[in-house]
Amino acid sequence: MLSGWTWRKNQINDTDIIKWLDTGNRWWRRAAVVSTVGLNLRSRGGTGDIKRTLMICEKVIDDRDDMMVKALSWALRELSKTDKPAVEGFMSYYKSRLAGRVIREVTSKLTTGLKNG
Repeated sequence: MLSGWTWRKNQINDTDIIKWLDTGNRWWRRAAVVSTVGLNLRSRGGTGDIKRTLMICEKVIDDRDDMMVKALSWALRELSKTDKPAVEGFMSYYKSRLAGRVIREVTSKLTTGLKNG
């Protein structure tokens, strides 16, 4: 959450987050994806950042590391609270490449408002 807040406040930039994805370290990669939650979480001051969230999500859609799959699902579910159509479009466009868990959890969030409906 801290990295998302600092990213939102421009204290770290897109390049920093993308470098985390390129480290090869699962925890840095996960931190990059989870940082998007801080951009979108209303209770922490997020207002929705479609561009940066989907930019990061696109970079990990083929990653099947369980920690990354969970992070991607979380990032998309959080963004859906501020821009449901953007997430629906992303899901539709990348459906054939997304992990089953992401499809299930995000689709459930979009249709029922719950992670597991």
